[in-house]
Amino acid sequence: MDLTAAVRKLQTLRSLMTGHTDRSEERRILDLLEGASAAELNYLLLNVDLDALLSDVDDRVVGPDNLTALLALLCVKRAPELGLPLRASLVSALQTGDTAGLAERMVHALLLGVRGRELTVFKNLLDGRGNSQDLQELLFGDVDDEGLRQDILAHIRREAGSAPSGENKVLSDIDDTFLANWVDARYPPKTVYPGVLQFYRELDRGPGLIPGREGDLTFISARPRDPLGLIEDRTLATLREHGVGHAVMLSGSFTHLLGNARIAAMKYENFSRYVQLYPEYGFVFTGDSGQGDVVFGERMLQEHPDSVRAVFIHDVVATPESVRQTWRGRRIFFFDTYVGAAVEAFEVGVISRDGMARVALAAQEELARVPFTSEPQRQARRDELERDVRRAETLVGRGLAG
Repeated sequence: MDLTAAVRKLQTLRSLMTGHTDRSEERRILDLLEGASAAELNYLLLNVDLDALLSDVDDRVVGPDNLTALLALLCVKRAPELGLPLRASLVSALQTGDTAGLAERMVHALLLGVRGRELTVFKNLLDGRGNSQDLQELLFGDVDDEGLRQDILAHIRREAGSAPSGENKVLSDIDDTFLANWVDARYPPKTVYPGVLQFYRELDRGPGLIPGREGDLTFISARPRDPLGLIEDRTLATLREHGVGHAVMLSGSFTHLLGNARIAAMKYENFSRYVQLYPEYGFVFTGDSGQGDVVFGERMLQEHPDSVRAVFIHDVVATPESVRQTWRGRRIFFFDTYVGAAVEAFEVGVISRDGMARVALAAQEELARVPFTSEPQRQARRDELERDVRRAETLVGRGLAG
């Protein structure tokens, strides 16, 4: 690519986008993009505001349909020449504001234009934007045309059959699973549980010698989603403040806030959609014993026994050992500490032996920093952790003192 020529074209494009854009300027934009080489087209689109570009070009009641022509150019005709991150940015621009029929058809074209393992990469890019505009919202919220939606989902199923990922999506509840925030009074309020972040990392890495793709953590919560996604965006921001890197958020609704059965039903509805988006993946779920997660986990396993690898339940209501063992036979594992969770995860084959050891070390270090309000409370949690560390040491074959 002639960089000097490309820079001149970029300057021309930006100039044409300044202020009101009439139909002659729109035509010049189209001509410029149509005449660009593949390298130039990627360069131009990566260096302009795509939201502004799509809003600057219009269809008219009488006159040229320049927006339709622009979208056909970028999302259909020349889409194969664009990098996957750029195509994901185009979807984001189409998803901004009201997603009308034309935008839905272009989303359909972009998704159906990607196949095999590249489709898995593309879907994860669409889920990697760090806000409520994720893949699930796109297909089950923004795409209203049922025919288009089902066509996209059928394409996803076909491509998954020929390109299984071999990895797991890591699903987790938030309250009393990631941090103490509802029933659990054993820790100071808002405490991030010792070892939980490392546990997520190890589930994401997987049990093999070669780590899996990073970024497969998804929170599935009863917290409601408002129409603008503001609650979801704020929750994601809060999770980042507590040390979570990239994550996706699947929210509940105001009508499902009351009652464990309703909470479990809402979570399962979210999961049933999510599993359609990623049929090439397996799934593991971590929840707690205080808010319907056992019921949700049981239904996950019943409805998708070949996809759901295991369910881990943080016990915050002192479940008797006999009841725990009953659930264990159904691949639902209760635990008191994240070292205990890591032991179960290693034994069921979803994390590695070294991963279990890393969770044990992280949990010990983080427990030492928890600002307990009383020494008996601190000692009880220390005893609990030390018991589970001894279980891990038996499996690792060495000491794991932090």
